Amino acid sequence: MSPDRSADAGPLSTVAVEVLLALATGPKHGYAIKREIEDRIGDDFVLGSGSLYQALQRLERRGLIAERRAAAPGDARRGRVYALEAEGRRVLAAELGRMQRVLGHAKRRRLAIGPERT
Repeated sequence: MSPDRSADAGPLSTVAVEVLLALATGPKHGYAIKREIEDRIGDDFVLGSGSLYQALQRLERRGLIAERRAAAPGDARRGRVYALEAEGRRVLAAELGRMQRVLGHAKRRRLAIGPERT
């Protein structure tokens, strides 16, 4: 199957956005990604391993992330490390911009609380 590198491959899921945010600070293995997401979101969100690895596969097919080999291959959990690609950083920035516009719209209509910034 050829990679779908199109930016028009559809909007990102919540899990995909969270994965890209986790990788924005540097390469990580799957468990570190899962922990960072759960730590950031809190008890309101439990990320199953199946959902995480499906999201990683989709993001990799889209060319937004790439799998790298860890320095210590003896540690199977840390054997696969994922890194954010330049296209992933661009798509993440565009998605966050879209979210800011949606939130700004909601705030102007008093549907969301907080200072109005767009």
